Amino acid sequence: DGHSAGKPEPGWAGLVGFVNQLNESWVAAAQRMSSRVLCDLTEHVGKQADAYFMSLDPLVVGGPVSWAGDEPQPQWLDVAREYTERWHHQQQIRDATHRPGLYETRVFAPVLDTFVRALPHAFRDIDASQGTTVEITLTGEGGGHWVLRRTAGKWELLSGSNAAADAHVSIRGEDAWKIFTRGLRGEAARRRATIRGDQFLGARVVETVAVIA
Repeated sequence: DGHSAGKPEPGWAGLVGFVNQLNESWVAAAQRMSSRVLCDLTEHVGKQADAYFMSLDPLVVGGPVSWAGDEPQPQWLDVAREYTERWHHQQQIRDATHRPGLYETRVFAPVLDTFVRALPHAFRDIDASQGTTVEITLTGEGGGHWVLRRTAGKWELLSGSNAAADAHVSIRGEDAWKIFTRGLRGEAARRRATIRGDQFLGARVVETVAVIA
């Protein structure tokens, strides 16, 4: 509706601080609301959000998606980012309350396919030789195969497999989303991945994050 919640300070640290402040203030405010009220609000606003997203032209170029880089991105990627936010917070609630996960291919595959789009930006400072490739396999419901390839001085993400890749990384989808959202970090994340070939390149996959904070 055009309302602005303010603007972050310049730079990445400013953006992270701004998002954290918004999250913390809402958590504090929501403590005064019952579960019923929160569910009713989510249903009411969710319908409005759906209508808004449906009104957008997915191919029109919009603003950047921070974890995918500084360049303008098509609207569909921003909508996909919003979808992953809603999915992963609901999944965190389901995990905390010991409820079944949302791992059906229909709802989980778009989450994983969006998260892997953070990989080219995560690899931006790795100056590998032309044609270097990393194969990423996410197993289980909603999983798939992707190839990260170094070409023309940058990294690009492709769908598919490459048996001759310089590094092969395989992660269960149910672990991958936690890695991409900081739920698994460091050695705990490494233990959930199988890396063959170039260990440095493989480790960067496991360090990739597809959220701001």
